[in-house]
Amino acid sequence: MGYAFDFSVIRDNIGLFVAGALLTFRVSLIAIAFGLILGIIGALFRTSGNRILNAVTLAYVEVIRNTPFLIQLFFIFFGLPKLGIRLNAEQAAILSLAINFGAYSTEIVRAGVESIPKGQIEAAMALGFKPLKIFRYIILTPALSNIYTALTGQVILAVLFTSVVSQIATEDLTFAGDFLNSRTFRSFEIYFTVCLFYLAIVWIIKGFAYWIERRFFEFAKYSRR
Repeated sequence: MGYAFDFSVIRDNIGLFVAGALLTFRVSLIAIAFGLILGIIGALFRTSGNRILNAVTLAYVEVIRNTPFLIQLFFIFFGLPKLGIRLNAEQAAILSLAINFGAYSTEIVRAGVESIPKGQIEAAMALGFKPLKIFRYIILTPALSNIYTALTGQVILAVLFTSVVSQIATEDLTFAGDFLNSRTFRSFEIYFTVCLFYLAIVWIIKGFAYWIERRFFEFAKYSRR
């Protein structure tokens, strides 16, 4: 017997998908912003030459990169309350994603920092540049340019990771699909629509990332020639 498609369930509940997509977008952006800050700090610690800072950061990176994200999420949402630290589902989702993204971006940014020639930094010091300007213009900006493609790919993966946070009842896009499917059993129509929404979110992020690259890192294409 053929399957009778019925997309009216999508039309009648489009608001649920939009709300889930907006929450997915919000959680992703906040987590990525904090995760990138964490990654930059982690990269500085990894390249600082301080053995203690390097060891602590490396331990953090190894633990996060070698354990499932779902377990990290459960630990923060279900485990931390045992220590008196209580977070709602959205807060736990953001914190988990930020910590996870921070670990991966630490190594990506570290690779970018180490790609900067030492002679370039020494020349800036000889010219009397202040340490903050050296870090911002001589190290960080060229480093981000060098690893921008890899970092953008990690950002997209972080967005897709948000599909897991529905496991702690975060009302994201996947949660919306699961909720509606449990009541209508129109699995094909519902998850096809969820896929389309995720594609739209990723395309928006890719477009924004391309604009940032053209706006802030276009110079690097010529400086590396």
